[in-house]
Amino acid sequence: MNVGRGLFNHKSLILPVFILFFCETYLSAQIAEDVYRTNYEIDTTLVKQLFIEVDNITFLKNDEFSGDFIKGYTLPGFWLQPKLVYYPLKNIKLEGGLHLLRFWGANKFPNYAYTDISKWKSNDYQYGFHLLPYLRVQAALSKKFTIVLGDIYGGANHQLIKPLYNPELNLMADPESGLQVLFKSKSFDMDIWMNWESFIFDLDTHQEAFTVGLSSKIKYNSPVSAFHFYSPIQILAQHRGGEIDTILDNSVQTLMNASVGVGVLWNMKHGSFKNINAELNFLGYYQQSGTLWPFDEGEAVYASVSADMKDFRFKAGYWQCEDFISMFGSPFYGAVSMSNENQTFIKPQMVTLGVEYSKSFGKGYALGADLDVYHHLPVDMQTPEGIARRKSATSFTVGVYFRVNPSFLLKAF
Repeated sequence: MNVGRGLFNHKSLILPVFILFFCETYLSAQIAEDVYRTNYEIDTTLVKQLFIEVDNITFLKNDEFSGDFIKGYTLPGFWLQPKLVYYPLKNIKLEGGLHLLRFWGANKFPNYAYTDISKWKSNDYQYGFHLLPYLRVQAALSKKFTIVLGDIYGGANHQLIKPLYNPELNLMADPESGLQVLFKSKSFDMDIWMNWESFIFDLDTHQEAFTVGLSSKIKYNSPVSAFHFYSPIQILAQHRGGEIDTILDNSVQTLMNASVGVGVLWNMKHGSFKNINAELNFLGYYQQSGTLWPFDEGEAVYASVSADMKDFRFKAGYWQCEDFISMFGSPFYGAVSMSNENQTFIKPQMVTLGVEYSKSFGKGYALGADLDVYHHLPVDMQTPEGIARRKSATSFTVGVYFRVNPSFLLKAF
């Protein structure tokens, strides 16, 4: 990836980055912490106990999109995971059950792996719910290392920045399944995983697909210090292919996203303010093989800001990219139109504003609501007819979410 081909020297970038970097922020969203994430640490006091657990997020999310990036839509529904949880040893946790997704008003669902709103790519359907089996095997190898097989701790648990992972995937994507290794220490946190998205049989007519990810953070001092300094490093690579399929043209495709950043967190100890933080990330995109996307490489810069006050979080951001494509992020964080794939943007820029509210009512119960505004600055668009100028456009999203995760003891052996 040729980072620095001219994007980061662009004069229009200097002032927004300077302002954002020294504004109030804290990047790990409250809704991500209270509603989306799941604590992976094993409670050693529950050894030889069997529980029935119900995990659920009910949501209503409305996306009112303007411009040429993507069409708007609404997500009304819920996902539900009824499962049995057993702790055979102090360092082992077993979970098994079902994952069900339901959109209100939908009678049938494509029998296909979901990474967004699934297209009708298959002739096989499920009625009532999109349903999958759920199984997780977890072992704490030490106080620092944990290994997970089956349905891993995905989504918001990876703590990926927003341009690399659209938070809406916590609502509608299938649980990530494969292998995960977690490491946590005083100076370094690491999450490495493989999510197997598409399995193929001999002579199958679709591609094998899996994603490998790394999300890490270097901590230069204690997170509870008055000023905490850190560097997030995140990498995603998706491979599509398979030697036993029947696809002859473009049968191998490998895509990569990467991000390196710097951040400082100011832990405040007075009044209703909790913390103030600043983070700046530089991103790269690389298409190592295949022709799935129109660009082979690209780059971007992302500065985001916010401030925590009681149960609220106020946030802002600035984004600029050149030939960048995000595999799992919103199309807003990219240079390709999802409304018309024959159209691409030339160095698009965007300013974002938002507010979040989240409230935890105790272990396993949390409410969240958010409003985000995306303002796209005027941009030139490359179309089959030539270059066309697009005016500025403002989009917004609003959502309400409720997490319910009760657990009931069935038997203590």
